[in-house]
Amino acid sequence: MDEANGTSDSKPPETQNKPTRRKTRFGKAAILFAVCLGVLAGLGMFTFGYGRGASYLSNNPQSCVNCHAMQDHLDSWQKSSHHHVAVCNDCHLPHDPIGKWVVKADNGFFHSLAFTLGNYKNPIQIKPRNKRVTQGTCVHCHQDFVHSMLPAVAGGDMQSCVHCHSDVGHAGR
Repeated sequence: MDEANGTSDSKPPETQNKPTRRKTRFGKAAILFAVCLGVLAGLGMFTFGYGRGASYLSNNPQSCVNCHAMQDHLDSWQKSSHHHVAVCNDCHLPHDPIGKWVVKADNGFFHSLAFTLGNYKNPIQIKPRNKRVTQGTCVHCHQDFVHSMLPAVAGGDMQSCVHCHSDVGHAGR
């Protein structure tokens, strides 16, 4: 017996032969989740680096041709009437800061997915949601000229600007 604190050195007989088990703070499922999350984060960072993802955060039209499927679009833009006044982001992203980054993230994800899986048409085709963005940017920049053509009620129908001006942003397309 330890006289200093009044305890016995020997263990009770029922616990002498039992193996001691440590309680783990996290279960196996949590560890598996953390490993999977780490693998996904690692793959995401590798893909972002390999695909030169940081270049897409800029306003430089050259970043659009990181993918060979966009080269014809860049070439046609360089011959267009908008070449000296607008870059890709000016026409293909909303002009409000939140909308710009939401659309940029949305397009970045789906473009990466399509190019990785090879699931895209060549020449690449604009999707309906991006047509609406482009229409909005036309109206934003040219509102002084098109105000009389705008719908009388919000959300009303309006002729698409590129219906008549199809080669303004991409000459010869």
